[in-house]
Amino acid sequence: MEKRDYYEVLGVSKGATKEEIKKAYRKQALKYHPDKNPGDKKAEENFKEAASAYEVLSNDEKRARYDRYGHEGLGGMGNGFGGAGMTMEDIFSSFGDIFGDAFGGFAGFGGSRRSSRRVNKGSNLRVKVKLTLNEIAAGTEKKIKVSKYHSCDSCGGSGAADANSMTNCTTCNGSGHVTRLTNTLLGQMQTTSVCPTCGGEGKTITRKCPVCYGEGIVQKEEVIKINIPAGVGKGMQMTLSGKGNSPRRGGINGDLLVVIDEESHPDLIREGNDLIYNLFISIPDAILGSHVEVPTVDNNVKIKIEPGTQPGKILRLRGKGLPEVNGYGRGDLLVNVNVWIPKNISREEMKLIEKFRDTESFRPKPDKSDKGFFERMRGYFEQT
Repeated sequence: MEKRDYYEVLGVSKGATKEEIKKAYRKQALKYHPDKNPGDKKAEENFKEAASAYEVLSNDEKRARYDRYGHEGLGGMGNGFGGAGMTMEDIFSSFGDIFGDAFGGFAGFGGSRRSSRRVNKGSNLRVKVKLTLNEIAAGTEKKIKVSKYHSCDSCGGSGAADANSMTNCTTCNGSGHVTRLTNTLLGQMQTTSVCPTCGGEGKTITRKCPVCYGEGIVQKEEVIKINIPAGVGKGMQMTLSGKGNSPRRGGINGDLLVVIDEESHPDLIREGNDLIYNLFISIPDAILGSHVEVPTVDNNVKIKIEPGTQPGKILRLRGKGLPEVNGYGRGDLLVNVNVWIPKNISREEMKLIEKFRDTESFRPKPDKSDKGFFERMRGYFEQT
């Protein structure tokens, strides 16, 4: 099914501020919350769709890429909560603060423990991956070793020595939250907040796991495989959901943020999706014409130098640049022609050149139709 425009989903304009986007998302989330619409699959999908839109539009980097490329431009950056593996708990964990205590923390809509129980999320990890121009052109797979927190195998991430070492919190009776009634001028107001005793976990530990000492996590290394699409650029960031640190005592893992870096190429210069190659040819080749080989990211290609080619001429080889990331099309290879002037020549060579210097063909003939010519000449006389 084709995804709707995220601005349309939240009902805001493309120039909306972060605060306007936040208010619009809160309005949609309250309208389509599953506890307010029990059994309504359409409302649940709208709820997730609004979360996806807010997840992108509230992030400056993701919003900029979305504005430029649309949904296709979000590949590898985390494309909202519509993806596989994301649950309602993920949404409440990430954006629960936006709802605040509205409707008693949503408990008023049927008292769902799913939405009122705080869900822990592990911290994110950030790594930098350096790629060659050839890897960027074709896309590549990288394996990196990361030291991160994993759920403790001994206790299953609970932090308790055994099943008998964990009991329901006596303050919240295992719910993870406490509800208070406050008398106001408008009557009684009910507010719901995280239990101060168990921190929202609903459980207390009487005897800690001897391996993780009650934390529920241990640190160890993991080799992670990263599939990098073709066309990425320096500074771009990919998000691998769930590949970050595991949280204390259960919950959902954080994300792994992969920042792209580039190695410089010995011959080619990158300019967006185009590549630039500085070609140096001899004076005879510039005069008489020639065939030369120039490098691309794939192999060498032979190009024709027309007789009388002037220094600074740009030859465009279409489709020999880099591909558009997660899209269609490819950049060009721009060959910048330079004529190499030797500094040291023999006497015989000197005599040959002197014979040509005063001939008609070798006298400079500037193109006076070129407006830049007059500007350069004006600048010369002003300096002198």
